[in-house]
Amino acid sequence: MTDPIADFLTRIRNAVKAGHKVVEAPGSKIKEEITRILHEQGYILAYKFDKNEKGFNVIKIALKYHPETKAAAINTITRISRPGLRNYSNAQNMPRVLNGLGIAIVSTSCGIMTDKKARAEHVGGEVICFVS
Repeated sequence: MTDPIADFLTRIRNAVKAGHKVVEAPGSKIKEEITRILHEQGYILAYKFDKNEKGFNVIKIALKYHPETKAAAINTITRISRPGLRNYSNAQNMPRVLNGLGIAIVSTSCGIMTDKKARAEHVGGEVICFVS
């Protein structure tokens, strides 16, 4: 696998499209940070960092759906920066997703954060993905 972050985002995207309640993915530090941000921003219901039967790290994510309409909280989740073409942005030119209704997850020198927090702290970095 050449891009584990793209694989992680694709697992979430496919689980949302299929209407699954829980998705499981291999764990890593950056995936844990992305999951934490998705939970803080209200895109997922809950998450748990665990180990599988072989002892490898696993992230279990409970996806969030509207109780009446059954619409998913995550409409789109798109990988922006990839191994073949890295996408960097400074604080002034930080992208806005759906004119502020979505979030961009950015890897900065201060850690992984949303585009709004990066603008507030005046730091730029690699744009990992867009979520709306």
